[in-house]
Amino acid sequence: MDPLKKYAQFSGRARRKEFWMFVLFSWIISMVIGIVDRILGTTNSTGNGLLGTIFSLAILIPSLAVAARRLHDTNRSALWLLLIFAIVIGWIVLIVFYAQEGNAGDNQYGPDPKAAERFGAMGGHGEPGYPGYPPAPQGGPQG
Repeated sequence: MDPLKKYAQFSGRARRKEFWMFVLFSWIISMVIGIVDRILGTTNSTGNGLLGTIFSLAILIPSLAVAARRLHDTNRSALWLLLIFAIVIGWIVLIVFYAQEGNAGDNQYGPDPKAAERFGAMGGHGEPGYPGYPPAPQGGPQG
């Protein structure tokens, strides 16, 4: 639950795994809290429960922060989060952005969060980043 440790940290980058695991656990917890709300009878006429509302407010800032860091990993500004207000089309675009592989290597938002993993996958040899990244210089001997 790294996003909760980085409660309001909007700078830096978040891997796909960090983002989607946060979404999964938030959704599961929301479902459980919704069931508890119904059992306790703390839901109102619209179906919203007291505990669910408190939980939603508690994870609002971490949700925005991890979404901003996820966009940073794909080398996009957090201003893209404003697409949330473009109801259907905006949500689809954001889901596509969240699902994309992050940029290999450092970008303007910080170091690659997968660099250590990529470096370890190469047996500790070579540079961090994707195998073959950056591309080797092309061309023959100069003469």
